[in-house]
Amino acid sequence: MQGKWTLILVVIILSATSVVGQDLSKLRVKPDTAIIDQEDEVKLDYKPIIVPIPRLERSVDYWKHWTKFGINTNQSYFSDNWKEGGTNSLSIGAIGWHKSEYNKNNFNFVTEVDLKYGKIKNRDQLAKKNNDRIFWDNKLSYNISKSWAIFTSLTFESQFDLGFTYKRDEDGAEVVNDTVSNFMAPGYLTESLGLEYKPDDSFSLRLGTGTSRQTLVLDDQIQAKEDGSRFGVEAGKKVKNDLAFQVTANLNKNLSDNLNLKSRYNLFADYSRLSDPVHRLDMTLTANISKIVNVSLDGIMLYDTDIDTKVQFSESLALGITFNFPR
Repeated sequence: MQGKWTLILVVIILSATSVVGQDLSKLRVKPDTAIIDQEDEVKLDYKPIIVPIPRLERSVDYWKHWTKFGINTNQSYFSDNWKEGGTNSLSIGAIGWHKSEYNKNNFNFVTEVDLKYGKIKNRDQLAKKNNDRIFWDNKLSYNISKSWAIFTSLTFESQFDLGFTYKRDEDGAEVVNDTVSNFMAPGYLTESLGLEYKPDDSFSLRLGTGTSRQTLVLDDQIQAKEDGSRFGVEAGKKVKNDLAFQVTANLNKNLSDNLNLKSRYNLFADYSRLSDPVHRLDMTLTANISKIVNVSLDGIMLYDTDIDTKVQFSESLALGITFNFPR
C-alpha cells in the first residue's frame, strides 16, 4: 500500500515539472497592426488652399468728445380782466456746450466750452438779457499718483452782448439809463499752475498756488471815469493784473437716472488782499423728461467787492429741448 502512494506521488511531481518547463510564449497570438491592407490603401488628393488674411489697421483714439446744444423757454400770459395780478412775459434762451478730453499714459488734456444766452420780454418793458456767458477752460495735467496730478490751465470768461441799467422817462416808459457791460468789458484771462485732486470722473479739485489773472475792460463807454474804477480796473486803464491763490471745484454727478447736478465753485484770493477773496458758484440741476426734453434750474452766486460789496444772486427755471452727442 505504501508503494502505491509512492508511485502516485512520483507521477504528480513529474507532471508538474513538465508543465513548468513548457514554453508558453509560442501560444501567444500577436494582433494585426495594419489598419487596412496595402493594396486597399486610399490615396487622398490634397489641394492647397490659400486663405487670405486681411491686414488689420489698428489705431488707438486717445480723444473723447461730448457736445450739447439746445433751446429753452419760459412764458406766462394773463387775460386783460385777470384780477389777481401778473405780467405777461416771454423768455427764450440758447445753450451750447462742448468738451474734448485726451488721455495717454499719464498725460491728460481737457478743453471745455460753455455758452449761454437768453432774453426776457415783459409787458410794457424793454427786452432784457437774462443769461449771457462765455466760458472756455483748458487744462493740461500729468498724473503723479492715482488721484493727484500737476496741472496748468488757461481760462477765458466774458459775455456776448451789451448790458444796461434802466429808468423811466417823463411819460413812464422804460428807457436805457447806462451801459454796464459788453463783450470783453469785463473779460477775464486766468493762467494757473498747481495740484489737482481727482478721485473719480465726477469730481475734481484744483489748487492753483501760482495763478495770475488779467481783468480787461476794452469798451470805452464802460471804463471808469476820473478817479474811480470799473470791475477793479482803474480809470484810464484797460487791464488789471492780479497774482493770486485759486481753488476750483467741479462736480458733475447723476443723482438718479434722470436727474443731474453740475456745479463749479471758484475762489480767487489776490495775494495782496487775501482777506477779501472773490467767490463764484455756478450750479445747474437738470431733470430729463425724455431724451431731448428737460427742465433745468440754474443758479449763480457771486461775491466780488470790485463789482459790489454785497453778494449777488441769479436764478432761472426753464423748460428746454436739448440734443446730446454722442447719444
